[in-house]
Amino acid sequence: MKSPRAVRFAFQPLYSLHTGGVVAHEALARPGHGTVPELLTQARREGRLAEADLGLAIAAVRQDESPLPLHVNLSARTLAAPTAMFDDLLAELGDAGRRTRDVVLEIGPPFAPLPTERALTGMRGLAELGFRLALDGLGRGDLPLNLLVEAPIDLVKLDRTALRGLPDDRAAVAVVEALLHYTNRTGTRLVATGVETDAQLDAVRDLGIRIAQGNLLAPPTAEGPAPALLTRPRVAPGPATVAPCVGDFLRPATTLPETATCDEVRELLAAADAPSGVIGVDELNRPRWSIDRTRFLVAVTGPYGHALHAKRPAARLADTPHTIEARAGAMEFLELVTDADWGRTGDDVVVVDEVGRCLGVVLVTAVVRGVAEAKVEAAAALNPLTRLPGSDIVARDVARRITIGEPFVAAWLDIDSFKTVNDTAGFAAGDDLIRELGAALTSLAGGLRRMRVSHVGGDDFLVVCDVDEIATVAGALLDRRWSADGLPVTVSLATLVCASGAVPSYQEVSRLLAPLKKRAKAVPGSSWVLSRPGSDRVEVLRGIGTRGLQAAAG
Repeated sequence: MKSPRAVRFAFQPLYSLHTGGVVAHEALARPGHGTVPELLTQARREGRLAEADLGLAIAAVRQDESPLPLHVNLSARTLAAPTAMFDDLLAELGDAGRRTRDVVLEIGPPFAPLPTERALTGMRGLAELGFRLALDGLGRGDLPLNLLVEAPIDLVKLDRTALRGLPDDRAAVAVVEALLHYTNRTGTRLVATGVETDAQLDAVRDLGIRIAQGNLLAPPTAEGPAPALLTRPRVAPGPATVAPCVGDFLRPATTLPETATCDEVRELLAAADAPSGVIGVDELNRPRWSIDRTRFLVAVTGPYGHALHAKRPAARLADTPHTIEARAGAMEFLELVTDADWGRTGDDVVVVDEVGRCLGVVLVTAVVRGVAEAKVEAAAALNPLTRLPGSDIVARDVARRITIGEPFVAAWLDIDSFKTVNDTAGFAAGDDLIRELGAALTSLAGGLRRMRVSHVGGDDFLVVCDVDEIATVAGALLDRRWSADGLPVTVSLATLVCASGAVPSYQEVSRLLAPLKKRAKAVPGSSWVLSRPGSDRVEVLRGIGTRGLQAAAG
């Protein structure tokens, strides 16, 4: 039988569908000949299944070079092995500077050959060793329901066969909804595997699955890290608010070479102005281990602590560093912390650049506090009628698009003859109409991921979106019949299509929109006019007397 040591591994990431960030990766064995099931079948015939299975797990740890949580596959039959057989795996984790808490053992089928009670005993033993557990292959294998009910698991992996019917198969949707209800009630997480199409990805997102894996997102690779972020992270419906970035909380990291001894670390941490922790870095300044001050000093100052550790490598008392890229937003950071189950929220999290070099550290508690303060400020700035932010949100997005040379459309929407509406239908009806417009814009922003909306005040709204989104926005607003307490109402939409480099600033966009708004309001009925910077031509795309998208010169 081929030795597990000779087996190579590919690693496939698991992504958070809320943030687009990688939260873990799974080690997938790639034997030189045959398949893993064939290798394990041969080992079972020779009476060496547990040895081969754990050998694969050890080889996976040995070849893993990422600080992310590692998912390792394990056959359900191996749960019957004596706990002592896991000693080599524990030793390998120790040599790699990893904790059992950072490893998820994915228990997979077949389950039938092992009595349920024996399987539960084995899983409880692994949980006591500190491993996190997942049940794999749900929907494909022979997983008994009583094991699903009683097992001490953190995750359930839904097999790709259960996703094939999404999004159109009502039975498939119902099964996923039932499993989400189970995981929500039990505090576990559901992982969608084998995501292969955009429709499947959208379906699992809409159903509320938080973690997914599949070739659409990133295939298994042994050629380097997979993409750190999805190109289409989930955007929550509703108006966008600007949260702080991780860089806003960055502070200098205290670093030592990864070969530093415990004495060298103790000297740093025993000082009066000692940092909260130390990061061990390699010759390229990439983080390799992390030491928390309190836990380290407890270890080295206890009975025989100095004698046991003084001249030994500090890595033996270190943890695997938690890392995040500097470009991440604060909300993404908090989602990654949640999805990766980072239990030690007092530890430093290492901020790295795009090639993994240490830039500094942040504290989870500092980010939580900063996000909370930002949300309070954002809430205070929301319009009380529509709960939409003021013009700052559009101004910032326009400035960003101008800076990076991205084309966009800026639009100004308002209600025609709004004073007459108030004078005729009353202020309450006018307020209700504004709320209705705000709700329509909020709904649009939830479906168009690049759209931003502001309520400037009164009956005026600002929108910025991609060029290919403006037709959807205009159709949703102008095809609708608006009224205030039964009084028919029309609206005007002025749009400015800005090519890359066409405008220098948000102030110029605002200046150019003002006469366009007047032009739109001069068109009878609900109207839509469009122009471009540097052009005197105004196209009247909607209004009484126009047909569909027929243009008229202004």
